[in-house]
Amino acid sequence: MLNAAAELFVTRGFAATSTREIAERVGIRQASLYYHFAGKDEILAELLQRSVRPTVDKVEKIEALVPPETHATALYLLALIDIRTLAEAPHNVGILYAQSDVTNSEIYTEFQHTRRELVDAYGRIGLQAASVAVTADIDAPELGEMLMHSIEVVTGIRNAGTAMTPQRANRIAEAVLRMCDVPRETITTAAATAAGLLAEFHHEDVFNDATSHQNL
Repeated sequence: MLNAAAELFVTRGFAATSTREIAERVGIRQASLYYHFAGKDEILAELLQRSVRPTVDKVEKIEALVPPETHATALYLLALIDIRTLAEAPHNVGILYAQSDVTNSEIYTEFQHTRRELVDAYGRIGLQAASVAVTADIDAPELGEMLMHSIEVVTGIRNAGTAMTPQRANRIAEAVLRMCDVPRETITTAAATAAGLLAEFHHEDVFNDATSHQNL
């Protein structure tokens, strides 16, 4: 059901998609859909949550794997994992982040809270990696938002039909570190180390409809 809804929301638009159309795409009665979700807003809230939660759940492991005092590597690795999460989701749900209902409705409170956790992680790790000049001029929440927006460009790239190649992913991750005024040679080292650590994180299909009863 979630995959079907995601496809319709992304291709037709959230406002233009009805629960009846979602049910028809899945092959169930509309009434059956309401056993699992109160409406399409709850479906979108679940999809958005799944677009950020996988990265948030890996932050602790990222910080544990990366050697102490190599914060640039932690930031680069976080960026690569986040890019992959957004790029490999079956449908480009992240493109719906900015719609007004998502930012204003209480239905999306859990998603906003989870996204804030990720912003906080970017801000915290970013400040640790940043130059003194950057840390003197910005606080963690502001930096975190800036870095998150740099990563979320992935949704725009997907929307344009452009493939997210490893080269593009690395350019985005490098841009995140450059925003923190990390020296060129440190970025090069961070990129190489992060590439080696990336294999520690096995990609999980968070849109797999078999993972819980709520995803039917």
